[in-house]
Amino acid sequence: MGAFAIALPLLSTLALGGAPDFRVPGPEERRRAIGDTSDLPEALRRALDPAAGFEPIPKPGPMDWLAQHPESGQTFEEFRRARRNCPTLKQAVLYLQPLGALGGAGAPSLDTLREFAEAFFAMPTKILDPVALEPEKFTTRLNAFTGKRQFLTTDLLQFLEKRLPEDAFSLLGITLEDLYPDPRWNFVFGQALVLRRVGVYSFARYDPAFDGSPREKGFEKLVLERSCRVLAHEAGHMFGLRHCVYFRCLMNGSNHLAESDARPIHLCPVCLRKLQYSVGFNVVEYYQKIFHFHRTYDFDREAQWVNRRLEHIMGT
Repeated sequence: MGAFAIALPLLSTLALGGAPDFRVPGPEERRRAIGDTSDLPEALRRALDPAAGFEPIPKPGPMDWLAQHPESGQTFEEFRRARRNCPTLKQAVLYLQPLGALGGAGAPSLDTLREFAEAFFAMPTKILDPVALEPEKFTTRLNAFTGKRQFLTTDLLQFLEKRLPEDAFSLLGITLEDLYPDPRWNFVFGQALVLRRVGVYSFARYDPAFDGSPREKGFEKLVLERSCRVLAHEAGHMFGLRHCVYFRCLMNGSNHLAESDARPIHLCPVCLRKLQYSVGFNVVEYYQKIFHFHRTYDFDREAQWVNRRLEHIMGT
């Protein structure tokens, strides 16, 4: 079972001595992770240029993911040789499965999430009819810190696996219910059975009101940004992308909400090459569709970043 975007357990690894100090990879190590691009089309070579607009991953703080979870990263060549899922003509659709009620304040639009996923992964995305989360059918508990109900992810994953459509590349359950993966853990943003092509993640903690904070003006945009970010991160795992340790990247691991918010909504050259290798999209068209989405929903910082990438790729 693969886990991702995991929050701190009730007994953190820091209490057990923590993980070894993370060493930030240098420029040559980052280039080796991207791999030899000399035989790629010019536009793709320029898109994978690490010197143009990509920041190295920063040294983690004591509560951050890499301070508590030792990870060696995954180069493009390691990805290429790994056992992983690949889209096929018969399994080429990303499915979103709403679990429980997803309407009301603080809930992202399902149609907007579908639109984002189609642009980000260059694959058709469909939304299935919502499924009620009946507590008598799934294991639940009350969180010791928040007092709020949580659903056990392993139960939800088993349920989703039985509902996997025949033409699905993957099926992602999305919910406003809080989640936990194991009695030892406080909560989890999401979890997946990667090779079985199912995952589940929660929007619950992306709403400022979850912990009693006030909802300031424009909070809906914040929730949407967070939801798009976690959707792309979790779906990225379905393609076999492991956590990135080379650049600031959507695929960086996160232990807490602040760390998740610090991730960009774009892929670094290492992870972009992996996704392009799997899906086979035209990189200019790919960025153009993402730029259109960001402009439409006022994701200004990301729109500006993508526009600079397009200028660099096209030599304008």
